[in-house]
Amino acid sequence: MVLASAVVLVVALTVVFTLFVRKQDLPQPEPVSPAQHLEERKAAIYENLRDLQFEYRVGKLSDADYQSTKVGLQKELAAVIAEIEKTKVGQASACPAPVPSKPKPGTVCESCGAKFSEPMKFCGKCGKAMS
Repeated sequence: MVLASAVVLVVALTVVFTLFVRKQDLPQPEPVSPAQHLEERKAAIYENLRDLQFEYRVGKLSDADYQSTKVGLQKELAAVIAEIEKTKVGQASACPAPVPSKPKPGTVCESCGAKFSEPMKFCGKCGKAMS
């Protein structure tokens, strides 16, 4: 009797908790890479090449079958890798180039060109006044 009531209580709490979890309390999902399906295909091709090599070494495949299948997989792998590279180049060109920021006044000496991490009144290298 006590066990049954404990089970009912646990189920009820689980249902209540599930219904009242707010979306903002849940963690954000990981962003999906646009080349993720290509990376998965590349991994599958590598796995197929390993299996092919194993079957050839065991003696299940003739030399001609091994070579023709291997060449076909390698061509497919080259195409997938080229597509991955094209996707990466497309992503890099989509990102704007960083704009160089102007240094804070007093961090670069106009006389000698020395650079400092924080603004100074006088240059620590040549001693001239910093603007």
